[in-house]
Amino acid sequence: MATLIQIGEIAQYDGQEVTVRGWLYNRTDKGRLQFLLVRDGTGIAQCVAFKKDLPEDVFEAARALTQESSVLVTGMVRGDERAPGYPGGYEIGITNLEAIQIADEYPIQPKDHGVEFLMDQRHLWLRSLRQWAILRIRATIIHTIRNWLDDRGYILVDTPILTPAAGENTTTLFEIDYFGEPAYLAQTGQLYNEANIGAFGKVYCFGPTFRAEKSKTRRHLMEFWMVEPEMAFFSLEDLMAMEEEFVSAIVSAVLDKHRMELEILERDVARLETIKAPFHRISYDEAVERLQALIEEIDDPERKAELAIAWGDDFGAPHETAIAEMFDRPVFVYHYPTAAKAFYMQPVEGRPDVCRSVDLLAPEGYGEITGGSERIYDAELLRQRIDEIGISPDNYKWYLDLRQYGSVPHAGFGLGVERTVAWICGLPHIRETIPYARMLNRLYP
Repeated sequence: MATLIQIGEIAQYDGQEVTVRGWLYNRTDKGRLQFLLVRDGTGIAQCVAFKKDLPEDVFEAARALTQESSVLVTGMVRGDERAPGYPGGYEIGITNLEAIQIADEYPIQPKDHGVEFLMDQRHLWLRSLRQWAILRIRATIIHTIRNWLDDRGYILVDTPILTPAAGENTTTLFEIDYFGEPAYLAQTGQLYNEANIGAFGKVYCFGPTFRAEKSKTRRHLMEFWMVEPEMAFFSLEDLMAMEEEFVSAIVSAVLDKHRMELEILERDVARLETIKAPFHRISYDEAVERLQALIEEIDDPERKAELAIAWGDDFGAPHETAIAEMFDRPVFVYHYPTAAKAFYMQPVEGRPDVCRSVDLLAPEGYGEITGGSERIYDAELLRQRIDEIGISPDNYKWYLDLRQYGSVPHAGFGLGVERTVAWICGLPHIRETIPYARMLNRLYP
């Protein structure tokens, strides 16, 4: 009797009769031979229908299959180095086949389609080999994030998606009507995490976050997933040490589990194999000096203008890319100007115009993948910062309360899942890193 298996485990069943359930990815008609590529979500296997070995109705059923028809295939597994598939090297000699549903003409054909067409068909585009590889890697990244934190004593504490006030920049909020009161989709769970560390010491939240930022760059989404660890009794130096171990573990897990998927994506794994702690560390001051020195060496006026920077400016994508290209692995840039960062960041002692903040820049032009800081833990200083930027202290009364009852030095950061997926997979655009991207001009499907 045939054993029902998943294609991803086909190598364990060499020489045995198996049944697989899935969808026809592609079919090659060689007359008396039909080569069917069948996928089931765990892999893709070549299934071979040989006319002389099959009842006529079974062979004709194989010939009648259309792309993405759902099928039940039974046959003998045999090793063959030439057999295509994921994993390759094995094929199934069909002994029986049942069509569950014959698919209509599939809108995505093996030809070049425009990106907008493919995004309109995202619900079907997910079935393609490339998207399958990307989203399997995404799942492992998320799994690794959770396990790494859980195994080191961090407690998952969920934070609200609906909030009464801004977490960061008030100009990038999605506002909604909350029973007659204004409310906003969360930009971050960080402020709530600062309350949670008073109960648990080390926490993280992990969920969707929203930015109403009218940007069309390859790095931006309106809705994305972010993990945000927050730690009591943590300094900026502690934070960087933790981050480099954390990010190194994520890359290592993908390399261990997804060589096949990285090959599908034609990713240069040698670039990923260098991602090991420790990472490089430079101050914002040094980064600006490096950029200004680089500008002096450039002849192209447009490139000079693109990289123009003065102390106090925040970095844009060209600056982050240029800085990252100076190193062979991710680089921390720390101690940014206070005016360029959020109100809650601890100032550097003796330099109130600089804060204890840090961004981690990924290599190969992928920009900031984490952003974090030490938080202000003195109540009076926090009140002063709130007054300086002109936001209502009434909206942050509970947040100020935290500095009245056992306040301690603490720090945390956020890591955007989609930017991390784009970097590790080597993707040109962030839209492929999430099943259904929400962008400036896209809310469908």
